[in-house]
Formats: sequence, C-alpha cells, structure tokens
Amino acid sequence: MSHEGGILEDPWLEPESAMYQLSVDPENAPDKAEYVEIDFHEGLPKKINGVASGPIGLLTKLNEIGARHGVGRIDLVENRLVGMKSHGVYETPGGTLLVEAHQGLEQLCLDKQVLHYKELIAHKYAELVYNGQWFTPLREALDAFVAVTQRHMTGTVRLKLYKGSVTLVGRKSPYSLYREDYATFGEEDVYNQQDAEGFIKLFGLPMKVAAMLNIEGVRRGQHEEADYSKFKRD
Repeated sequence: MSHEGGILEDPWLEPESAMYQLSVDPENAPDKAEYVEIDFHEGLPKKINGVASGPIGLLTKLNEIGARHGVGRIDLVENRLVGMKSHGVYETPGGTLLVEAHQGLEQLCLDKQVLHYKELIAHKYAELVYNGQWFTPLREALDAFVAVTQRHMTGTVRLKLYKGSVTLVGRKSPYSLYREDYATFGEEDVYNQQDAEGFIKLFGLPMKVAAMLNIEGVRRGQHEEADYSKFKRD
C-alpha cells in the first residue's frame, strides 16, 4: 500500500498514524517477539512455518504476520521517471519479510562474485520495473541471469519480528557454501597464513606505482621511465 500527497508533500513532517492502513504502530506492537520460518525451493517461497501455500496465500499470510509487528513501513523520497522527486510512505510487511529471508539464503548459497554482481543488477532491474519497462529485452536478459543464480536457492530461513524490526536469526540449506571447518578461527591447518603475502603485494602494486609518481613528479616525456633504483625491491 502506498500513500502520497497531503501532509507528505512536506518531507519534514512526520506521517500521521492514521495514514497507515495495513500495519500497527511499532510502539503498539506485541511486547513479545515472534519467530517465522520461510522455506524456499529454487528461489521461490513455498512454506511458512512448515505449512505449504500458493503465492497469493503465502504473501497474504506474511502480510498478516508482519503487519501485527509493525514491519515493512518505508518512508521514501524517490526520483520519478518524469524528473521530479516525490515523497511517499509505503507499507509492505510481507514483501519485507520475503526480501530479508531471500537475501539471507543467498548469502549462504551464492559465491562472492555472483552475490555482489547480483546486487548491482538488482538496482537496474528495479529501475526497469519502476519506469514501466517490463516488456524489454534487457529485463528478459536479466531474468536469465537471475534464474541461474536461483538453481540452488533451496533452504529455510528463520526471522525474528519485534516492534517494527525484522532480524535474520537462522538459515540453512543443502547447497550451503558455508563450512564450519573452514570458517573456524580455532584451526591453523585450513590454509597457510603466508599464502596471503602474494595477493597483498599484488593488491598494493597500483598504490606503490602511484606513490612512485608522487615522489618523482610528473614525467616529461611519454616514454620516459621511472628510476626504479630508488626503490628497494621486496
């Protein structure tokens, strides 16, 4: 649910409590936290607390759960396609729970490069949807990328809801890339600590070259070489 206009036209003013139609005020939410488990299969949510449901029923249930804890209230100044900024308030309790849970599962199951690149793509995907460019070749191409990332996105995520906040408190998957025996700080035979020396030198090489230029000053000729004899070789 979205709210615009009226008092919201002044972004300095606090939205009125009566504006919210789906969710309770976090101050009036239950004093006891509630835990919710969401099961995913290949990236799609399938169960809530072990009970299977279709897409509409599942989102409706999550809306009910999130709303009674005041979760999913968003106050946003957005950039419209036509150029001006707009101040709006949104209520998306179920969507907030799904995003938090899905991102938690991706942290567990996607490798570093894919996870980081998918986060970049998400901004472009959202822009296409927001601007009404759903039926475009780019959106279809991005869908193909996302489909590959979701092949192993199967598992369970546990969330904790309390007075407007949703906290990821547990996640598990048969495709988890997390290994406790490798992640532990208590073992010394997982890898050789000296292995880090090589990439530290490589990562520092651009900074070393920049420092050499700062010390020597701007070169006069295009093919003029720096005097490397001034620098001790590691």
